[in-house]
Amino acid sequence: MGFFGTERLTLTSTDIFDKFLFGCGENNTGLFRGVAGLLGLGRDKLSFPSQTAQKYNKVFSYCLPSSASSTGYLSFGNSGISNSVKFTPLVTLSGGPSFYGLGITGISVGGKRLSISASVFITAGTIIDSGTVITRLPPTAYSALRTAFRQGMSKYPMGKEFQILDTCYDLSSYNSVSIPNISISFSGEIEVEIAPAGILYVISRSQVCLAFAGNNVDSKVGILGNVQQKTLQVVYDGPNERVGFAAGGCS
Repeated sequence: MGFFGTERLTLTSTDIFDKFLFGCGENNTGLFRGVAGLLGLGRDKLSFPSQTAQKYNKVFSYCLPSSASSTGYLSFGNSGISNSVKFTPLVTLSGGPSFYGLGITGISVGGKRLSISASVFITAGTIIDSGTVITRLPPTAYSALRTAFRQGMSKYPMGKEFQILDTCYDLSSYNSVSIPNISISFSGEIEVEIAPAGILYVISRSQVCLAFAGNNVDSKVGILGNVQQKTLQVVYDGPNERVGFAAGGCS
């Protein structure tokens, strides 16, 4: 239960939005329980980018830091966007027009493109979501990724699985670790290399897991989660219907 209302939203002395529509829940449960609130950044007409479009033109960017002790940012408008950003066209999914759909064309591990048919990614599509932690892939794609990653990590002892993460390692005896790099290719012929902080999810030194998971069927929508977005500058360009990525976004 909750309320739907309007209010004057003031971000800066010059960025003021009258009659801003927002919801206020009285009994919030679920994955985001305990947080102060949610900022809706989707493509829906009630989202923050849509309601502030006259000022920011539905353009925003962010960088998620590699750790809680590092610094990231969220910025609205065109300012601060790197010249090195590479863009991929947005894809509108029939079942979720408010989401930001992406066209994944392939995955590489250790510099080698995995043998995954492009149709695997096209079947259900993929969205980018800053609110989802772990990236979900079609099972066919995840199986290929997992096999290649395990081969590249074969000198390290396996550890206990953690929830949906089934490829974990006990690295408690190692001061330094060499991991295979992972990159994701998107339509528009761009390739985005995932930062090391976006490849492994650390529960403890004895339980360090590959930060990807597989859906149960290929027909389920894939998700590019926030762990894989760490340290990247991610740019949402609404007017041109595209999303861009650049390395070193938090520096």
